[in-house]
Amino acid sequence: MNTTTHYPAAPAAQSIEAHTLSVIVDNEPGVLARVIGLFSGRGYNIDSLTVSETEHQKHLSRITIVTRGTPMVIEQIKNQLERLVPIHRVVDMTVAGRSIERELAMVKVAADAQKRPEVQKVADALGARMIDESAGGVIFEITGGSDKIEQFIGQMLPLGLIEVSRTGIVAIARGAEGM
Repeated sequence: MNTTTHYPAAPAAQSIEAHTLSVIVDNEPGVLARVIGLFSGRGYNIDSLTVSETEHQKHLSRITIVTRGTPMVIEQIKNQLERLVPIHRVVDMTVAGRSIERELAMVKVAADAQKRPEVQKVADALGARMIDESAGGVIFEITGGSDKIEQFIGQMLPLGLIEVSRTGIVAIARGAEGM
């Protein structure tokens, strides 16, 4: 007699994914603190955060958050955000598709007169623009996807990278419809 026991298959491990969430909120004191509190209180990390008033007449702001998690965790985050007052709308730009994401960085590089042509050549190749020049260095402005920003920083590192300041990601959906 065969007494082989069959166990149900273990659930497949869900992969951790980065998601960009756009959140429309009332522009009033304490709203950003409540959103950040939701993340920290539940142990969720924020990879990037930008916020600014986008509809002045309605006093609405747009918060763009990049976070990582399994699809289940991302869904929990969206649901919890939607329950916060005064949040008007939460859109997962990653699954909504057809969105454009950009980031701005200012990158300071030590470059004397002899080194400057080499540094400028790398900057030109990636579309960075010199916005300040002094005797000891230059500051570049570069806009693009995070991968482009990372590539530029990586190429400037051995050339004398001093400092980087980044805005964080902003995102907007393509097409004629708004949030």
